[in-house]
Amino acid sequence: MKLYNSLTHTVEEFVPNEPGKVSMYTCGPTVYHFAHIGNLRSYIMEDVLEKYMRYVGYDVKRVMNITDVGHLTSDGDTGDDKMLKGAKREKKTVMEIAQFYTDAFFADCAKLNIKTPDVVQPATGCIDDFIKVITSLIEKGYAYEAGGNIYFDTSKLSQYYVFGDFREEDLAVGVREGVEADSNKKNKADFVLWFTKSKFDDQELKWDSPWGVGYPGWHIECSCISMKNLGEYLDIHCGGIDNQFPHHTNEIAQSEAYIGHKWCNYWFHVHHLNTTGGKMSKSKGEFLTVSLLESKGYDPLVYRFFCLQSHYRKSLVFSYENLDNAKVAYDKLVARCAQLVSANDTAGVNADDFAKLKALFTNAMDDDVNTSNGITAVYDVLKADTNPATKLALLEDFDKVLSIGIVEKAKKLASEDNQSDVPADILELAQKRAEARKAKNFALADELREQISQMGYAIEETRQGTKITKKV
Repeated sequence: MKLYNSLTHTVEEFVPNEPGKVSMYTCGPTVYHFAHIGNLRSYIMEDVLEKYMRYVGYDVKRVMNITDVGHLTSDGDTGDDKMLKGAKREKKTVMEIAQFYTDAFFADCAKLNIKTPDVVQPATGCIDDFIKVITSLIEKGYAYEAGGNIYFDTSKLSQYYVFGDFREEDLAVGVREGVEADSNKKNKADFVLWFTKSKFDDQELKWDSPWGVGYPGWHIECSCISMKNLGEYLDIHCGGIDNQFPHHTNEIAQSEAYIGHKWCNYWFHVHHLNTTGGKMSKSKGEFLTVSLLESKGYDPLVYRFFCLQSHYRKSLVFSYENLDNAKVAYDKLVARCAQLVSANDTAGVNADDFAKLKALFTNAMDDDVNTSNGITAVYDVLKADTNPATKLALLEDFDKVLSIGIVEKAKKLASEDNQSDVPADILELAQKRAEARKAKNFALADELREQISQMGYAIEETRQGTKITKKV
């Protein structure tokens, strides 16, 4: 399997630190508002990466943080605290805001068939870990106190801008929302590890520390949560491309200063979802959420399918016209699968055909998680000269990774089609028979089958569920 490594700017053969096992870290949401669909594109693609690694046999442990404190409106160390801003907006406590939007985030993930990571850790649960690492960085000479805050000293590194050719004088444009001058910093690129009450005095969540009452900076939480749950050698770190600098740059700086060796081998960055007006954000135009798409009649899995039609390292342009095109294609896929289900093929799976067609899918996914070609493999299966049972088995197999649900929906569609001409009294008897079978009252189930037969209908159990047909 080959992956593009953002750190080296090359496609590399993936080799984990420990054979057969993968440690994966994902930057989680800042839970001050609903996630927009641009945020969720990253989680969809990271979900595919995790599922494909499991699919090819890796034992994956994936960890995600929940930022419920300390993330400012700038990606630097400036602006208002996002959690505090959300609490003021809705007249709730910060923790009420955090819980509500954490639940909302995972509800959206469920609708998009995104698997919940093995470990989900809110930042507020790791304060002692943050203090421990920051204390060590101070002792090692990588951090200093100034103006009541603790800063990481980037001048102590041989290389700080590890992802690209940033220069210190470019820092103002390198940060997404600009950088305000901070007179406490020794160097422009230095970043805050711990804020004290000397800054943001209205901050609701504060903790005692050796440096005064305060709260952690945003960057320190990901390093600590990752190392606490995955150890000092991380295989893959995932996130949106806008996290690359300064967030991931700062994570590498503080993590490797703390542990004294290379921390993460592969960096997986998902590019932006744009609108026709530019990069999507919560502050620009219509706030595009999963719930909004649902209110307009779109199945969330159509949006997932839309994302998978493009490579994760390409910016994707969202418009309702583009989503409509994806919906048409998705519905056609479901309809074609429903025909396979209705065929009720008893021939069984052709092992040779299965292996040959599966290779088209794995070849696509091995090539830097190329979901666009993975979707093409779905169409190749539908066009292939093999029996319906083999095609259905392949599509179900691919969906362990793609998770677009076309076979599941096809079975439902085929069942609805099969039952559309069945009289209501027959359907009622069939339901009673199903309840009898569930209760293991097989004598009653047989009696109801015979009653249905005498009324001119046959009932049978198939892999796709109960099938009722009119006797000829």
